[in-house]
Amino acid sequence: MGTFCSVIKFENLQELKRLCHWGPIIALGVIAICSTMAMIDSVLWYWPLHTTGGSVNFIMLINWTVMILYNYFNAMFVGPGFVPLGWKPEISQDTMYLQYCKVCQAYKAPRSHHCRKCNRCVMKMDHHCPWINNCCGYQNHASFTLFLLLAPLGCIHAAFIFVMTMYTQLYHRLSFGWNTVKIDMSAARRDPLPIVPFGLAAFATTLFALGLALGTTIAVGMLFFIQMKIILRNKTSIESWIEEKAKDRIQYYQLDEVFVFPYDMGSRWRNFKQVFTWSGVPEGDGLEWPVREGCHQYSLTIEQLKQKADKRVRSVRYKVIEDYSGACCPLNKGIKTFFTSPCTEEPRIQLQKGEFILATRGLRYWLYGDKILDDSFIEGVL
Repeated sequence: MGTFCSVIKFENLQELKRLCHWGPIIALGVIAICSTMAMIDSVLWYWPLHTTGGSVNFIMLINWTVMILYNYFNAMFVGPGFVPLGWKPEISQDTMYLQYCKVCQAYKAPRSHHCRKCNRCVMKMDHHCPWINNCCGYQNHASFTLFLLLAPLGCIHAAFIFVMTMYTQLYHRLSFGWNTVKIDMSAARRDPLPIVPFGLAAFATTLFALGLALGTTIAVGMLFFIQMKIILRNKTSIESWIEEKAKDRIQYYQLDEVFVFPYDMGSRWRNFKQVFTWSGVPEGDGLEWPVREGCHQYSLTIEQLKQKADKRVRSVRYKVIEDYSGACCPLNKGIKTFFTSPCTEEPRIQLQKGEFILATRGLRYWLYGDKILDDSFIEGVL
């Protein structure tokens, strides 16, 4: 009993609050629907358990579900790892290469970024994922990527069960005009017949689950390929964006320099091992990173400082002429403004007449940028 209590601490129970968010609710709902319907369809109508193939199929379905949930909850509850509050480099002179986070009262370690959702500086932050209601970073990057791989594979298996269930059960009821198609119907012919008939409700539920499985396969599969692309280059999504801005800065000012990404080890396998290890624990401590030959430990952070200074120079300064509450759906600004609101989780900045903002980029109707407040910046949507 004492061991059990030592494992389940108050902090662990507090983490359960992450489940109370639309992302995990939808994600776990899709997993539950697809897994449950695949098992029900297999046992009742398509592949009975008394056959060898049916037993193997059922075990595989359970295996997919367990592995998907294991990696999903690992990504959610283990988390990305946060820079310790008050952290600073061992060599005090290195602070000149780092940005200071006023919220965490610490310097931002290389490859770390402050997440407004988590309200902490995240080690090797890739992005904040609403589906796990947590950041993807140093500690959970492998679990998150494995989830992105296993979810489509499990959905492909489930989709096959759904398609074959509907086909075998409707084969003798409807005329599809497929008399020339040769399909093994042995799984549909069982003695005795299923206790539960395949009715309209079962057909509609199976069809709905098939749509979820196919949609998940496409959407999550694309995310997996994007993640693997940046992992094999030893980057994060944020660092890819920093690299693009570095090239833009060099081209804009026509500088005689070439930006070299410092963390690419020059080998896809070596980059892969930075995230995936046999022990399951990623390499390093999340604060210091190996760099390629000819690069500085703070090459990327120095580039970030250059881009921050460049943003102040190149940003367009505007003066606020009308108050704005910062509401996500500004009904009091008219129907057109309401329906053109950007689909993003970035916070809307509360503005008052006479304040100044720096617009760094813009869409057709909205600006993205910073609010100037006591020589500091509040980022968001304007």
